[in-house]
Amino acid sequence: MQATTVGPRPPSARPRSKAGWVWRWPLPALLAWFGAWALTLLLPAAGVAAMPAQCCGMALSGAVAWALPQASAWRRWLTALGFPLALLASGALSAWPAWCWLLPLALLWLAYPLRAWRDAPLYPTPLLALQGLAEQAVLPAGARILDAGCGLGHGLKALQREWPLARIEGVESSWLLRLACALRCRFAQVRQGDMWQRDWSGCAMVYLFQRPESMAGAWSKAQREMAGGSWLLSLAFEVPGAVAEVVLSRPGSHPVWLYRIGSPSSGSIRPGDGR
Repeated sequence: MQATTVGPRPPSARPRSKAGWVWRWPLPALLAWFGAWALTLLLPAAGVAAMPAQCCGMALSGAVAWALPQASAWRRWLTALGFPLALLASGALSAWPAWCWLLPLALLWLAYPLRAWRDAPLYPTPLLALQGLAEQAVLPAGARILDAGCGLGHGLKALQREWPLARIEGVESSWLLRLACALRCRFAQVRQGDMWQRDWSGCAMVYLFQRPESMAGAWSKAQREMAGGSWLLSLAFEVPGAVAEVVLSRPGSHPVWLYRIGSPSSGSIRPGDGR
């Protein structure tokens, strides 16, 4: 099989968003900020202290950002951080104790343990990023697909959407992200651990959204552990020195590289850590 480029589908074949008018940008962000300010101003009138009221406002804007359907990462961050930044600019946070500012650092450490800093940062996989690949990589029902470094589960949802009959699994080094991912993706088996130590044998496909410098090590690991005919799927970054069976490219989206283990056209590279 030679490398194939899959172009965009005709407009009639593209799935239409089921989100209503309330989710049309920038209305979700405006509603989230309005609701957050309303809680911050109204709860103290009901006897709630200022700090808990502000925390409720932040929680509301964060929940709306989490729930945005098919939103880009920057829109989610803008929705979540708009209200806290407005509070900071207004000086309303001056009454908070100094130790509160250590909480974001603690959350960052929990989400990104030091051993995980060599891997890719948290960056969501777009829901439709893998659309059309099931026609190129046909998998039987119950085939195991592993998302190596699954984060909050966006890649798991994209994989499940494309291969709904497969057995979807994920591995994540951060226990905090693993917990959140398991809650978001109850259809998948999500475990906490090092993706580089996890055994990839038995997987019909391994999905990656990593760093460019990680791809050589990932390819070497896939060739060592995965059976011939299985697939390595990478979003945005290609394996140096290997030929992809399929390259899916759409305007405005990251390319997707699909490699078949054991294919003569794929070639091989020198084993390396790549981490």
